[in-house]
Amino acid sequence: MKITTTGSLGNVAQPLVRKLIAAGHEVTVISTKDDRTSEIEALGAKAAVGSISDELFLTEAFKGADAVYTMMPPSMGPGNMIENIAKAGQAYANAIKAAGVTRVVMLSSVGADAAQGTGPVQGVHRVERILQGLDGVNVTILRSGFFFINFLRDIPLIKSQGIFGNNYDGDDQLALTHPEDLSTALADELQAKGNGFEVKYVVSDVSTGAEIARVFGQAIGKPEMVWTNIPDEQLKQGMLAGGLPEELVGLIVEMGQGVRAGIITRDFFASGANVTGQIKLEKFAEEFKAAYLRN
Repeated sequence: MKITTTGSLGNVAQPLVRKLIAAGHEVTVISTKDDRTSEIEALGAKAAVGSISDELFLTEAFKGADAVYTMMPPSMGPGNMIENIAKAGQAYANAIKAAGVTRVVMLSSVGADAAQGTGPVQGVHRVERILQGLDGVNVTILRSGFFFINFLRDIPLIKSQGIFGNNYDGDDQLALTHPEDLSTALADELQAKGNGFEVKYVVSDVSTGAEIARVFGQAIGKPEMVWTNIPDEQLKQGMLAGGLPEELVGLIVEMGQGVRAGIITRDFFASGANVTGQIKLEKFAEEFKAAYLRN
């Protein structure tokens, strides 16, 4: 098969590209950065450098593809982030139609069923709806849980202040996904025909903040570590001090509020809370420990 992927060589895209090439497929990797070309080619893939907001570029990159993998970055541009994501989603749809692509697999997120109250996830909600409108295209939406690897960002705060938490309660349930499980599911779907418009979840484990804190604390030799419910304003000020754009900070705070309100995981649990991934919390704790000791 000829398969075009987006996401450059990120945490999910790189293992996905490796799996597709190992399976014997011809892969074109879209990247916004020209300096990734040599790395992409070293894997045995072809690089296509351009913007996912550029419909003409996407059309050319999609031509001849038997299947296309699409993803959206969590933020696009210094302002109007949700609108920018939606516009890029429309560029995807237009290019898919113009290039005659009949198989699309999109990476989405838990909470994408909701139109509001989910922070940055509102962007992929809108893109899901856009791709649903494509006629004659088999579109599979894979909604991921929160990435395990995002917890690695908490290591500096754990080391400096002993704080591990977020702006939701320690007993709020979280759907969690490992990039390896996600890349496997994406590769499987890209090699399958699909069946109209489908939504599936790719979740490796379900846990609470309190349990995550306990498991991580044991792994790094801090059994006293507990989950900290960080007030919205404190979380906001901390991210602003870290240099994040104010609009993105507001969206991240809103996402935590969505977890508190049960909006983020509502559809996942309502649809049966199917856990398909193989890498569980305890296994990821080994990766967390290794990163903790490195930093």
